[in-house]
Amino acid sequence: MTASFTRRAALAAGLALTLGTAVPALAQQNQVLRVGVSPGPHAEILEKVKPLLAKQGIDLKIIEFSDYVVPNQALDAGELEANSFQHKPYLDNQVKDRGFKIESVGLTVNFPIGIYSSKYKSWAEIPDGATIAIPNDPTNGGRILLLLQDKGVLKLKDGVGFKPTVADITDNPKKLKILELDAAQTPRSLTDVAAAAINTNYAVDAKIDPASAILREDAKGPYVNLIAVRTADKDKPWVKTLVDTYHTPEIKAFIAERFKGAVLASW
Repeated sequence: MTASFTRRAALAAGLALTLGTAVPALAQQNQVLRVGVSPGPHAEILEKVKPLLAKQGIDLKIIEFSDYVVPNQALDAGELEANSFQHKPYLDNQVKDRGFKIESVGLTVNFPIGIYSSKYKSWAEIPDGATIAIPNDPTNGGRILLLLQDKGVLKLKDGVGFKPTVADITDNPKKLKILELDAAQTPRSLTDVAAAAINTNYAVDAKIDPASAILREDAKGPYVNLIAVRTADKDKPWVKTLVDTYHTPEIKAFIAERFKGAVLASW
């Protein structure tokens, strides 16, 4: 074995050792996070989070889904690192029904449902016996009944969970008449009823200012949306980085400016 060969071998070994230590560091600096979202605000907000994560060595890939089931399936299967599109009651139901090993790691935003009126400027003006339109589906109708209970308007049976129905009302001091309609039709009912419960997306579509609601869910109510990851990943460093970056004043200011109260930061 010649001396020159020995020197070349040593140099090659040293280079391999250097590359061997550099590659993991490089990989860490360019970690890819695939996050599933629904189109619209969730995607827009993460587009603002993306450059902030890039400064911390994380390449955020935002993947949009039009279906509400697939993002959790993809996350559970390891095709995503996280998702951001759902509230906790929905996630809890998915985990219960489908056995997903995923969980919430941080709150994001709320799309508050509210009660609006074209006849009265405040809830206090609503007369006894008035008719209130609410969505007829269990989730949104239940949200409004819980909101009315939270505001002291009526009482519901104990233990009704997140999907109470009109049949669960136990006390209705104002003797309000509840008219159940398809959620998309509630804005049109404003001319015919004292007030109507309208989802934020339908209010915006109907050119109704979300800030004009006479009763509205709190920003941190039970239907706050969240970031979910696999249970096995919840303690990994990138999870904290993702959540902390989402929870920055810069992102909160963007939400306030961009959505004008239709979407509320909930952390």
